[in-house]
Amino acid sequence: MKPYDERLTVPRTWWLMGLGCVLLVGVALLPLGAVPLLCGLAVSGALVGVSLSAYGSARIRVAAGSLIAGDARVPLTALGEARTLDAGEALAWRTHRADVRAHMLLRAYIPTAVRVEVKDPADPTPYLYLSTRQPGRLVAALTATRPDPA
Repeated sequence: MKPYDERLTVPRTWWLMGLGCVLLVGVALLPLGAVPLLCGLAVSGALVGVSLSAYGSARIRVAAGSLIAGDARVPLTALGEARTLDAGEALAWRTHRADVRAHMLLRAYIPTAVRVEVKDPADPTPYLYLSTRQPGRLVAALTATRPDPA
């Protein structure tokens, strides 16, 4: 099976809203002249671009015997059952059913998720909550690459 790799990019509509913000900065700076207008457009465009790109750069990967989710790297041997969460279940697990000790790679613009149990007794994290657009593929990759408990 091909290794799993997903980037949690922001939706295209966020880029359109960012463009709208840049244009509003341009309208606000228009009375000040061409130089402030161009400088303001350049700076606000760069800030919007860097911010959206950075927020959407989080990745989930299954590679080299590990699950890599954002900054977390967990060996597959420390993981238990992985289960897909539809939009309703995902909402419950990120609100009223959430455990404060859980590691959450949460992106609110992605409605589905995967919940992976952590079975390492030395780790206080009970589970990983991972927002993903392809929960079935992620669970399949975790199941296929999990080492035998023997």
